[in-house]
Amino acid sequence: MGHVTEPVDTGRRYGGAGAPAHAAGGGEAATKRGISRILRGGVVAAGVLAFVATTSITSAASARSAPASAGLSTTTSSTTYLPKPTGSHPVGTTSLYLKDTSRPDPWVPSVKARELMASLWYPAKSPGRKRAPYMTPKESELLLKSGKITSVPADTLSKTRTNAFTDAKPAGRKRGLPLVVLSPGHSKPRTELTALAEDLASRGHVVVAIDHTYENVATTFPDGRVTTCVTCELDKNPAWWEKLANSRAADVSFVLDQVTGSQSKWKGARLIDTSRIAMAGHSVGGASTIAAMLKDSRIRAGINMDGTTEVRIPDSGLARPFLFLGKPATYTPGEGEAAATWERDWKQMNGWKRWLLVTGAEHTSFTDLGVLVDQLGIDVGADIPGVRAMDITRRYVAAFFDLHLRKKAQPLLNKPSTRYPEVKHCSPETKTCK
Repeated sequence: MGHVTEPVDTGRRYGGAGAPAHAAGGGEAATKRGISRILRGGVVAAGVLAFVATTSITSAASARSAPASAGLSTTTSSTTYLPKPTGSHPVGTTSLYLKDTSRPDPWVPSVKARELMASLWYPAKSPGRKRAPYMTPKESELLLKSGKITSVPADTLSKTRTNAFTDAKPAGRKRGLPLVVLSPGHSKPRTELTALAEDLASRGHVVVAIDHTYENVATTFPDGRVTTCVTCELDKNPAWWEKLANSRAADVSFVLDQVTGSQSKWKGARLIDTSRIAMAGHSVGGASTIAAMLKDSRIRAGINMDGTTEVRIPDSGLARPFLFLGKPATYTPGEGEAAATWERDWKQMNGWKRWLLVTGAEHTSFTDLGVLVDQLGIDVGADIPGVRAMDITRRYVAAFFDLHLRKKAQPLLNKPSTRYPEVKHCSPETKTCK
């Protein structure tokens, strides 16, 4: 298998914001460039922060990309942790190894079958004894090396505290749980969406997040192989981003087959209601949600979190519910190329739809990174605390899925909220947000 166990310099070219033609911003020194790569790549390195705790760092980000700067203060924490889920259920989790023998890998054609790793979270009967790791020590090592950071412990990232348990028994009645698929940003691991996944599982959803192989700096397989980011080294253009989104759509359909089929890879599959499946993603993972919905009618509703889209909706339109959730700097209607892609898609959406922007948010605010950087005293340019941004993300994502998968009324989605004044409801027709 190509590109195994050797780290890739993801800072050379990457798609951190899910927008076309991203290129890495450069700092004035290798250390600054390395930190910027990791921050924009979607994972925060606790050890890296300690390494540069007294340094102020500013790096230039490319057009429509994630944070423009990463200033570090002298206040750091020795432990990073994810916020507790807000639902009533304990959360269990497991990892799945999946192999699609019907197609070769799209990025390494010599690999004759598409191999994927996925994490699955679910409501549990009771907490287990073994808390799930955030990522493996090897994945942490390769991510740090990709940013050229060698002066911190190699396993730093693997020590982030999660809230799910690997030995917890699933809870629920037969065919009683909705299923949500999550897709991360380009070059990012599936773990960046853990806090959202844990929250949805605590609220009674089964959640599966996919590592799209060779599109992530490090993916570990059960036999010990670790694949790296082949796509990070490729030149990016709109056609490439469209290929990426369509490839992810194929991954999603395959994972749905494997999780919900008669030979499911998860022992709790009987709990899943296959008539209530939805998808959400961040950055290019969010943009890929549209491609996946166009390909697979099983996906009844979708969310794009801060991702510029390339795959076009046909003239026949898309009638299923859809939510755009993003940051004003990039997706205010009528302002910029990225927002124009949302406006194009909006016109083709014939069903329930909303366009919501979170004041003060940055690209990373919709992922675990927004929470972790605050704990460690890092300024990535967001004007909203990471924990507040995560609370908003969780609340609105859960409301969307409760409305469209459970048919529970959600007034929160209909108009501005005094509880969440940061969230603006936008009308692309009038180019206004309120």
